Amino acid sequence: MSRLLAYNAPATGHILPAAGVLLELRRRGHEVHVRTRGSDVEQLSELGLLASPIDPGIEAIEFDDWQGRNQVDALDRLQRTFAARAELEIPDLRQAIDGARPDVVIVDAASEGAGFVAEASGLPWVQYSPFPPVFRSKDAPPYGLGLRPARGPLGRLRDRLLTPIGDRTTRQHLPPLNAMRARLGLEPLSRIEDLFLEADRFILFTAEPYEYPRTDWPASVRLVGPVDWEPPERPLEWLTGETRPIVLVTASTVRQGDDTLIATALKALGRDDVAVIATTGAQDPAAFDVPANARVERFVPHAPILARAACVVSHGGQGITQKALGAGVPVCVVPFCRDQFEVARRVEVAGAGTRLHHRRLNAQRLRTAVHATIPMRPGAEKVARDFARAGGASAAADSVEELFVKRPAATSRGGLTA
Repeated sequence: MSRLLAYNAPATGHILPAAGVLLELRRRGHEVHVRTRGSDVEQLSELGLLASPIDPGIEAIEFDDWQGRNQVDALDRLQRTFAARAELEIPDLRQAIDGARPDVVIVDAASEGAGFVAEASGLPWVQYSPFPPVFRSKDAPPYGLGLRPARGPLGRLRDRLLTPIGDRTTRQHLPPLNAMRARLGLEPLSRIEDLFLEADRFILFTAEPYEYPRTDWPASVRLVGPVDWEPPERPLEWLTGETRPIVLVTASTVRQGDDTLIATALKALGRDDVAVIATTGAQDPAAFDVPANARVERFVPHAPILARAACVVSHGGQGITQKALGAGVPVCVVPFCRDQFEVARRVEVAGAGTRLHHRRLNAQRLRTAVHATIPMRPGAEKVARDFARAGGASAAADSVEELFVKRPAATSRGGLTA
């Protein structure tokens, strides 16, 4: 079979779905190498992947976009962090390619420098993205503001006016990226979104119609739905005896200033006849006042909780949001930054949950939103059926194998021809 080399960005919400795909490729007989976050090397190695750590300097460059004064400042901070990491990713992936001698390279879309190396290598290569697509489209609103899809002439005019404003906002970040590309002998980019248009395959861990349907997807794109892999864990014995409706509250595994979501949810739901299970991610669980009906942990496996949950309260990370919807559980999304405004709007448009901006967050509003979300299970269950049809890890592995395995006929994946 073939030898594959994957390169992960050091974030749990990126590593877990990628691991699900890589393990499926290994199950199919491929030799799979992966460069990943140092803390995940041992576990991925035990599961049969040939895992090694990325340059620890990459992990040491932390995101500070959550400190941004507004969305434009947050975007500037985010892009600067990506560019700083990219400088280290370039020699890191070059060294990995020299060592593994892969037939195909698979790169996280958040690893910009690694993507440049893969493009310059001349090898077939794949990008994967766990966040909503940034490609512009005549059928979808400009990315970043969490706008509803346009309806009618005024809506289409709105999109035409906003698109060049977004271009001007991001254009300032192109020079350092193009300087890196020039060192690798690559042509310059004219727009930031072109970062995601160079790979032979671009795998999106989402599916229509939760993701806004489009007639102009780039030919390289494959929508495969969420990949809901979790590492093996012991059963949650304390969950067995719980009979109350469960509300799962989650914060990001990367620091984003969303600790207020956990604190507000504990206050909002502390007197309700529900069991609140909160996972704090990057936040210290000891920092919260915990009512009698709640349990607060830094991390617990979400799958067994989602199997019984009535609702999820989320910061709007695409991973946990789609994982909840994939289990048929409605979501109350409180977006703080990054792609979370896009995720929140998709949940609302799909009729699978509610949206509450973090600037309006207080205990009463959140409690009202949660109680409005719980009856929206039919919308979440519809999304779950759409996700299941997209194929998940199996469809993603098929998309990688398109580059080197001959198949008798094409099949439909998520509304696109694979």
